[in-house]
Amino acid sequence: MTREEVRRALAGGVPPGPGFYYADGDSAAFWRRAGKAPEWAAAVEEIRSEGERLIGEPIPELTYSLFAVFAERGTRLEYEKVYFERRRRLNTFALLSLLEPEEPAHLEALCDIVWSVCGEYTWCLPAHLSGSDADHRAAIDLFSAETGFALAEIALLLGDRLPRLVRERVAAEVEARLLTPYLTRGPYGWETARHNWAAVCAGSIGAAALLAVRDEERLARIVGKVLGSMDSFLAGYGDDGACLEGLGYWNYGFGYFVYFADLLRKRTGGALDLLSGGKVRSIATFQQKVYLSRDRIANFSDSAPRARFQAGLACYLASLFPEVEVPPAALAASYREDACSRWAPALRNLIWLDPRRTGAGEWRAADAYLPDAQWLLSRHRSAAGFFGFAAKAGHNGEPHNHNDVGQFLLLADGEAFVADLGSGEYTKAYFGAGRYEYDCNGSQGHAVPIVDGALQEAGEASAARVLEASIGDELVRFRFEMAAVYRLPHLESLVRGFVWRKRELPVLELTDEFRFALAPDCVVERIVTLRPPEPAGDGAVRLPGAGERSVLVRYDARRLEERVERRTYRDHDGREAVWYALDFVLSARAERSRRFTIALRFEFA
Repeated sequence: MTREEVRRALAGGVPPGPGFYYADGDSAAFWRRAGKAPEWAAAVEEIRSEGERLIGEPIPELTYSLFAVFAERGTRLEYEKVYFERRRRLNTFALLSLLEPEEPAHLEALCDIVWSVCGEYTWCLPAHLSGSDADHRAAIDLFSAETGFALAEIALLLGDRLPRLVRERVAAEVEARLLTPYLTRGPYGWETARHNWAAVCAGSIGAAALLAVRDEERLARIVGKVLGSMDSFLAGYGDDGACLEGLGYWNYGFGYFVYFADLLRKRTGGALDLLSGGKVRSIATFQQKVYLSRDRIANFSDSAPRARFQAGLACYLASLFPEVEVPPAALAASYREDACSRWAPALRNLIWLDPRRTGAGEWRAADAYLPDAQWLLSRHRSAAGFFGFAAKAGHNGEPHNHNDVGQFLLLADGEAFVADLGSGEYTKAYFGAGRYEYDCNGSQGHAVPIVDGALQEAGEASAARVLEASIGDELVRFRFEMAAVYRLPHLESLVRGFVWRKRELPVLELTDEFRFALAPDCVVERIVTLRPPEPAGDGAVRLPGAGERSVLVRYDARRLEERVERRTYRDHDGREAVWYALDFVLSARAERSRRFTIALRFEFA
């Protein structure tokens, strides 16, 4: 759209105000109802509990020594723990000021933390600052953009209840740290990113502008730029709607896309509607496809193995698109669960919650194939329990990439038997040249072959080619050629195939068909599991579950030698975690050939 078209849409729209946020435009009535109605009771009680905890504690400081940790040691958690605790305080007292306007202590605590946040040296995380940022105060990253959006929205919602000086300082800081730099300093790399940064950074700036900027010409300039970034963000998705960064980043990036799009639609009276496209509809259904068993998801890439959903976002999307399924209510994220304490979803988990759309129970059985991402996903229910299988082809140049072409997952009753380690602790080195030396990122930490000692290589050229992807009521088949990911001149072909038999106790059959120009010295079939493997005799290994459920892995003991190695890695929260590499090695006893097949069978018991 041209700037003039954007300006006309804004000029003919609705001025920003608290009425944006409530179906009947009555702010006080909504917060009275939310404070008393049983549908909101658990969330409100958690917010009140956080308020009781925080009211007696001083505001933690972001000291120089904390700021310097990342430069000196490359670790992030030390600074970020304090940074996000301050954001938790901001959110909590803002929400309590809305829920309990008669309590002056909440508003006083809110004003203090707003004032303190306005005085921070930078709203960015140290990990996101570069040496080229001459003015850290005006640098823009994910969290500086989110902070500006949060402050602008809190100021709008509280209105004259905030002291004039506090409101003026919020306006001045949002202007100096976000809006002026956005219009004068760029372009920023994230403006054309095809992943979450484009939506979060640009969307937050656009949202703050929609709420705070009154000059229509200037607002049109900002919104026009934001729309370009939203186009880039959507270009990172295929028509299948898959988020290659995983469900956590879907909630993050797509969530902020939706938050901005909702405000833009309201502000322009529906003239500018980013939520009406077919691709957005497909993206909206991604969440329901990647849940495999209870709160376990297909956690490819830098994604956590378990996920709770944002009830507000899910209900809002379901109100727009009938095919969107809101996850079971038991899987809704609690207020405290967001380690980053993000304001935008915290607010919308209250104001967008629709109790009519949430329910008890479990997921229904479902299968999906996402052809652009090349992911196959299956949830299976039977009298014996709830089972899940997922596998990916794809390539090794994806956002938050892991070298994981051919990776698969096998789950039952909320437990992973063949697992993906997901995201490790984010450090400077984690995103550096040695990224794939980390087990959670390199193919050594995924359930894929090791071919003649070679691991998979990174890059888009390391790609699979799908040969078959079929879904039936009783059987799922998935086959793809993946030799290119190893960059071995003598590996002519490697076809990985899965057959998922959806019985009462399902069975997964894995076959790898190898063809070499020269016979290899060694081929290893690696299985990644969090359960300590146990020998079961007769060519079988048992993966014991935490309860009665287990999986038997059957193999040809005449040709393959079983090996188990206990390994550790640092998980996303910086804790040491244990995993097991269960390897099946083509032994010296096996025939030496240039063409052969290795088969493994996974049986639930």
